[in-house]
Amino acid sequence: MLRSNREKQQSYEFVSIEDLVPQDHLLRKVDKYIDFSFIDDKVRPLYCADNGRPAIDPTVLFKMIFLGYFYGIRSERQLEREIQTNLAYRWFLGLGLTDKVPDHTTISWNRRTRFKDTTIFQDIFDEIVLQAISHRMVGGRVLVTDSTHVKANANRHQYTKEQVLQNTKEQVLQNTKDYMDELNEAVKDDRRNHGKKPLKSREEVNEEKEIKVSKTDPDSGYMIRDGKPEGFFYLDHRTVDMKYNLITDVHVTPGNVHDSVPYLSRLDRQRERFGFQVEAVALDSGYLTTPICRGLQNRKIFAVIAHRRFHPRQGLFPKWKFEYDAKRNAYRCPAQQELPYRTTDRKGYRQYASDPAQCQHCPLLSQCTQSRNHRKVVTRHVWEDSKEWVRSNRLSPSGKKLYRKRKETIERSFADAKELHGFRYCRLRGLPNVREQALMTAAVQNMKKMAIHLDRLEKQG
Repeated sequence: MLRSNREKQQSYEFVSIEDLVPQDHLLRKVDKYIDFSFIDDKVRPLYCADNGRPAIDPTVLFKMIFLGYFYGIRSERQLEREIQTNLAYRWFLGLGLTDKVPDHTTISWNRRTRFKDTTIFQDIFDEIVLQAISHRMVGGRVLVTDSTHVKANANRHQYTKEQVLQNTKEQVLQNTKDYMDELNEAVKDDRRNHGKKPLKSREEVNEEKEIKVSKTDPDSGYMIRDGKPEGFFYLDHRTVDMKYNLITDVHVTPGNVHDSVPYLSRLDRQRERFGFQVEAVALDSGYLTTPICRGLQNRKIFAVIAHRRFHPRQGLFPKWKFEYDAKRNAYRCPAQQELPYRTTDRKGYRQYASDPAQCQHCPLLSQCTQSRNHRKVVTRHVWEDSKEWVRSNRLSPSGKKLYRKRKETIERSFADAKELHGFRYCRLRGLPNVREQALMTAAVQNMKKMAIHLDRLEKQG
C-alpha cells in the first residue's frame, strides 16, 4: 500500500543532509581545508550592530557568492534557484532541507550599497593567498604574469567619440610621471657625459587623442589588437606563482591600457603585501619595454621576456646587422664603416650617424638607407643595456626552461577561468563590478586547487 505524503515527509525529517552529500564532493574538501572564519572580521566594520533587522550571516552571503563563481552560475536569481534544489549547496551554506534560502536580491543590494567603494573583495582574495602561503603552496620566488581580454557587457556599436588628454588617464599617470622624471635625469647625465649642452626645458604638451567611449559601460576600453577581437573589453592582468600555479595577484584595467603599464606597481604590491622574495619572472613580449627591463634589473630580479619581432622596411638591413662597440661608443655597419655618436634626444635615444660622403659611394647603400642625404642613423636608448640583459637571460638555458613553463601556468589559469568559471564575459558593467568578478573568480580557483591538493596529501599520508 502506498504511503501518504505526510508519512513520507515525516520519514525524510530523520535523514540528515550530511548523509546525502557524497564524501568526495569538491565542496566537502573546500569546507574542510579553507578557513572562512576571517570573513566575519573583514566585514564587521561594514555592518551596524544596533540598527535595523538582523543581517544574514556574512559568511553565508559570501559562500553563496563563491558558489556562483565555483560553478559558473552567471545569474544571482539562477543561483538562488540552484541552492534551493541542490543538497550539496545547502550543506555548504549550513542550511537544512527545509531552511529558507536567502533571497538573490541580498547579494546585489550588498554589492550596490554595503560593499561599494570598499576593498572587501581584494581583502578576501589576499586572505586566500595568505592561507595558501601558510600551507606552503606559494613560494613567491618565481612569478609569471600576463593579461587576457574579457568581453565587456556593452554593444560595440553603441559609443561616442571623445577627445582625451593622453597623460590624464588615471591608470597610467603616476607610472608615467615616475618614468619620465627618471628618464629626464638620465638624458641630462648622458648629454653631460658626452659634452653636450643640456636640452632647453619646454612646457608639457598635453596631446589629445580621440577614443571610443561605450554608452552602456563607459569604464570599458575599445580594444584593437592584431589577432584579437575588436570591441569593448576589460583586461585581467594576472600573476601566477610557479610552485603550484596559484594566483597571487589580479588587476583589472580597461581594454585599451597597455599590458606593461601596471606591471611594476603590481609586482611591488605583492612583494610588500605577502613578503615575496622574488628571484625570477617570466613575461610575454608585450612587457618588453625599456621601463620594465630597467625596473627588473634595478630590483635584481632575473627577467625572461619573450622576443618581440620588428619588421624593418622591406629590402633594408635589420638593426641587428649593425654592431655596437661599447668601448668606442659607436656602431659599425655591414660595410664596416663606423657610425659615431651624434646626440641624445629628449626621449632618451642616442643617435649614431654615418658619413654621407662615404655612404653615397657604398655598394650596400640601397640596402642600408633610403634617406635623400645618404645618411644612416641608428638609435640606442640610454637604458638599452637593460634590454640586452633581458635578452641574454632569455637565451640562457635556465631562461629557456623558465619561459617554457610560462604557457603551462598562466595560460592554463586563464583557460580554467573562462571555461569553468564563466569569466569569458563580464557579468555586470563598471570597473568595480568587473574587478569583483576577476578577484572572486581567482579566489575560487585558488580554493579549488588548495582543497584538492591538501586532500590528496592527507590521503597519501
